[in-house]
Amino acid sequence: MAITVDQNTCIGCGACVSLCPNGFKLNDQGKSETINQGDIDCAKNAAESCPVQSIKVD
Repeated sequence: MAITVDQNTCIGCGACVSLCPNGFKLNDQGKSETINQGDIDCAKNAAESCPVQSIKVD
């Protein structure tokens, strides 16, 4: 499975970082990026909470 964040739609709200700090971080542009591909359940929870559906878990 791959966990990705669409940089074009991410608004940098930080919900994913709050919910899954081992899986995501905010980069220098204030957008979320994946830092760990290992915790699929946590990433799915973050994806469901993303207000603009920028996170994909495929």
